[in-house]
Amino acid sequence: CEDCGKSLVGECKLHGPLIRAKDRVIPSRARLTLPHYLTLRVLELRAGNQQILGVFAKKVIQKRTQFGPYVGQLSTKLTRYDESRLVLQVLKDGGKYFLDTPDEECGNWMMFVRLARNQEEQTLVAYQHCGEVYFTTVKPIEPHTELKVWYAADYAKFMEASAVFIKEESDVCPLPPVAKEPIDPWICSSCRSTFATFALLESHQCIHKDRV
Repeated sequence: CEDCGKSLVGECKLHGPLIRAKDRVIPSRARLTLPHYLTLRVLELRAGNQQILGVFAKKVIQKRTQFGPYVGQLSTKLTRYDESRLVLQVLKDGGKYFLDTPDEECGNWMMFVRLARNQEEQTLVAYQHCGEVYFTTVKPIEPHTELKVWYAADYAKFMEASAVFIKEESDVCPLPPVAKEPIDPWICSSCRSTFATFALLESHQCIHKDRV
């Protein structure tokens, strides 16, 4: 204590505790990479103070605007799985790897983009080019609209997923007729959850193994 000159294990009983000054909170790497015309919004707050985030436009974004590449760690399995985000894989040196983002310091803002649940809300298409994954707008995005993504047709085949396409966009090609046939869901043998693709099931089972 600088007031009484004593060396103490805990607080000074005579002069009380020190006034603690906290460091300024620094945004994560992923949040710092967000373009100035995009913003993050908290859509839901789950148990454990877990925030469900979405990426929204602050101004009009033109069609054919490209974002990327997606930043992540190459991994043979996912360490973080979120059912509201796309599972992404790339082909590198003849091997197929996941683009894993275990935390916000390992990725960029694209990790916050949620998947499109239907044709109407899809604004971005994900595709692989030269071993990297990019997102490109498939139509103009109005202010206050959430950016949502799904696989391009060729990338959907690579990911063993179905393709979603915007009806009014003639330059976004649907899958060939054979791929439009109903596909049986993939079922987890541990918890009986169903998944649209084998890649999603595989990443889900990795989480089961980690918990065990």
